[in-house]
Amino acid sequence: MTNHAVVIAGAGPTGLMLAAELALARVDVAIVERRVDQELAGLRAGGLHARTIEVLDQRGIAERFLAEGKLLQVAGFALIPLDISDFPTRRNHGLGLTQNHIERLLAAWVAELSVPIYRGRDVTSLAQDDEGVDITLSHGGSLRARYLVGCDGGRSVVRKQAGIDFPGWEPSVTYLIAEADLPEAPASDVRVGERGINAVGRLGEGARARLVLVEPTVVQSGEPSLEDLRRTLVAVYGRDFGLRDVTWLSRFSDAARQAARYRAGRVLLAGDAAHIHSPAGGQGLNIGVQDAVNLGWKLAQVVRGISPDSLLDTYHSERHPVAARVLKNTLAQTALGRGDERTKALHERMAELLKMEEPRKYYGGMMSGLDVHYDLGPGHPLLGRRMPDVELSTDGGPRQLFTLLHAARPLLLNLGDPDSLDIAPWAERVRWVNAHYAGAWELPVLGAVSAPAAVLIRPDGYVAWVGTGTDDGLHQALGTWFGPPSLG
Repeated sequence: MTNHAVVIAGAGPTGLMLAAELALARVDVAIVERRVDQELAGLRAGGLHARTIEVLDQRGIAERFLAEGKLLQVAGFALIPLDISDFPTRRNHGLGLTQNHIERLLAAWVAELSVPIYRGRDVTSLAQDDEGVDITLSHGGSLRARYLVGCDGGRSVVRKQAGIDFPGWEPSVTYLIAEADLPEAPASDVRVGERGINAVGRLGEGARARLVLVEPTVVQSGEPSLEDLRRTLVAVYGRDFGLRDVTWLSRFSDAARQAARYRAGRVLLAGDAAHIHSPAGGQGLNIGVQDAVNLGWKLAQVVRGISPDSLLDTYHSERHPVAARVLKNTLAQTALGRGDERTKALHERMAELLKMEEPRKYYGGMMSGLDVHYDLGPGHPLLGRRMPDVELSTDGGPRQLFTLLHAARPLLLNLGDPDSLDIAPWAERVRWVNAHYAGAWELPVLGAVSAPAAVLIRPDGYVAWVGTGTDDGLHQALGTWFGPPSLG
């Protein structure tokens, strides 16, 4: 039996991001993946929201993705565009880049970090005890880990084996998504039917096209057939456009479910294993990556003995509300996407509302992920929010703040009198940087905030403490997030 500190089930975007976070923290981590190679059938998700790009910036790899994608205003609600180009962030945009490319780039990064991937295998069962988890794999073999993280999708075997409930809403509609040759199809044709939005679009100059179609009958289940696709295409468009050479065909629905708990002992869940919903708004991949960045440093500290096991409970308390809001958002967007006259009237009113300044910013912050706020108690508006990527003046010259987070370590950014602060008992765990910042302090949605004298920043880029000239509360925050003080 092979042993690892952490085993991750699933090498999708969430599992890859989590593996990288753990590897940066020098944790022995491995991935189990059913695919023999990383190649993904179909294009799947189509982009990254602003906060996800920031997360990649925090690790110094955003340019890899930006070089292959297209900068776009991707935030929207029920197909109502939300322009965030005036938001106070360097990444006041999204990125058009399909999931196969996102996965390829993440997998290359994980390979650079020397994370082993057991390919062509599934987790089939697990048994946990006080010290770890025994993991049985398909095709024989087993692994032993101190912790197991299920990033194995909406039908997660890890979630089911761990006995974690998955309550939510049953589907009201199902969709077919496919890639095929449609030689007789127009370049783009979007139609709103009574049950939702249908779209056919060419992928290039040739006949290759992508289809997303609402199935016209009752909710369907199981693997779709070529005849299902042809019948639905004719029902929506009146013809099959010469359909041939279908290379990818799948079915999804507007079902919305969320794990009742993100942790059961030594088993944790992230990404689609923890929450499924309609792809409306394009948030699924993005919040999965952000799950991974929230969990990674916490799990690393527990594995390395820096923090108590109870730190992992904050993963659920912080990320569960984020996904719960996304579930409600997608339910609302699906409802607004129906094509009956009453729903059209409601959609028109919603579009008018989102043209107004405050609603646009509120929904833009929500859909882009820039407004996420973890409840760390009362205090400065920065507390519990993402740290802005401000340009700092340091002794070593100008630096963007996110460059200071590339190693995924905690950071104490001192912008005032260094003699007012003392982190000696945590000095080996927390990086200290003295700097100056002369610009205005602004947050998306909230606007201007008062300038802090010092900021304690977690490895995920969220603010754990804000100083206003003294170290009041600093040691408590250090102990809460980065373990008890060192005695040496």
